Amino acid sequence: MRQITEIIVHCTATPAGRPVSVTEIDRWHRARGFRSIGYHYVVGLDGTVMEGRPEQQTGAHCKGHNSRSIGVCYVGGVASDGTTPADTRTLQQRAALHTLLKQLKERYPSAVIHSHRDFAAKACPCFDATGEYADI
Repeated sequence: MRQITEIIVHCTATPAGRPVSVTEIDRWHRARGFRSIGYHYVVGLDGTVMEGRPEQQTGAHCKGHNSRSIGVCYVGGVASDGTTPADTRTLQQRAALHTLLKQLKERYPSAVIHSHRDFAAKACPCFDATGEYADI
């Protein structure tokens, strides 16, 4: 069993309001050479939590951290112009992310929640997940 010490929050880097499915992300990741979607969970615009890669499998979402982390991604993260990083979470996504992260912390109590940007030179997830979820 993998020792999970991090839960890493990502965004799809897609424009506000544009729906994205797990199937579409899986296609993007396979095109980059991954064996399947790299995230364990994806939170849709309506707050639906979709399963990606099974938790027991190592993810492919944060170089150098995959073996010890769970990857959670919300749909959005870019303004409607398609390029400017922005916190585009809907109210439903905010609620669903909070609930999902609480559930993951219950399963992995020693895991620390991080923003992807804590480990990569990116804006992802386009808000401070590390600070926002520090109390979970």
